[in-house]
Amino acid sequence: MTAFDPPGQSASIVSVTDRVRPVAIGAAVIAVYFLGEKAVFVGAEESVALVTAAGEISRVAVHGGGILCAASDGGRIVMGGDDGKLVGFDHQSGVTTLAIDGKRRWIDNVAVHPEGAVAWSAGRTAVVQNPKGEQKSFEVPSTVGGLAFAPKGMRLAIAHYNGVTLWFPNMAGSAQFLEWAGSHLGVVFSPDNKFLVTAMHEPALHGWRLADNRHMRMTGYPGRVRSLSWSAGGKSLATSGADTVIVWPFAGRDGPMGKEPTMLAPLQARVTAVACHPKQDILAAGYNDGTILMARMNDGAEILVRRNGSEPVAALAWNAAGTMLAFAAEDGDAGLLEL
Repeated sequence: MTAFDPPGQSASIVSVTDRVRPVAIGAAVIAVYFLGEKAVFVGAEESVALVTAAGEISRVAVHGGGILCAASDGGRIVMGGDDGKLVGFDHQSGVTTLAIDGKRRWIDNVAVHPEGAVAWSAGRTAVVQNPKGEQKSFEVPSTVGGLAFAPKGMRLAIAHYNGVTLWFPNMAGSAQFLEWAGSHLGVVFSPDNKFLVTAMHEPALHGWRLADNRHMRMTGYPGRVRSLSWSAGGKSLATSGADTVIVWPFAGRDGPMGKEPTMLAPLQARVTAVACHPKQDILAAGYNDGTILMARMNDGAEILVRRNGSEPVAALAWNAAGTMLAFAAEDGDAGLLEL
């Protein structure tokens, strides 16, 4: 990618808006993923939309009502709905009902394990299901705010009020509790398995170094952080929540402790979605005025992907090769950019 301008030259910023293929999803979108070379836009209600590189759209019904959460491992997408069902979708099997909550409660968080297990939550209950369909459940003190599998081993992080519970479903004994006051609404492990970070109800992140449970406070946001993305290699964590992309350093044993974040792609709008390139130190950022920028992480150089003037950007995703970017605004106005 050589078309980046140096930072601070917004008047002459390179634009690739004419290379974007518009995609009219026609309904609200909550997430987008790639399965192979097809972009899959997860709707807020009932269905997903599969889009080819040529812009051809096909729709598949996956739920009987609202889709509340989704996660993907690149081979399939797993979704939870207000119909109490956990549903999987892939190109080989199509739509598969993986589980049904016994009380038909809303399934509002989901996670996928690299080796095929899935996890979901309903209320205060977190459930892990292995590839054979065997289930184990765990109750936490309050409503589950987020789920994440560790990249190594079978360990599930369950975010909730006043902290995170680390549960080992295949091991007997008590789970580990990481305490920090407040409501934790999202959780991610670092790719090297050394750190755990939560997005809080207040405008802040909180983290722990897992070797010794040392705290990492990441504050200063004007708004809640709703989108997080690890850079290629996991050395940085890009986040939404401000009028610039806040990027925290995670290289070395101390992560961001005692360090200042980098700020990229400033705009007079709030960042709503971030997605780091899978192979290069480049990220895409979507804003609440509909703008999408790409930024190079080492020097902040920018490319304009989409101009402002629409609903907030709800979802961004790169394909595995990093050759295509998919995006969608909250109202379903979407597009594909082939690089």
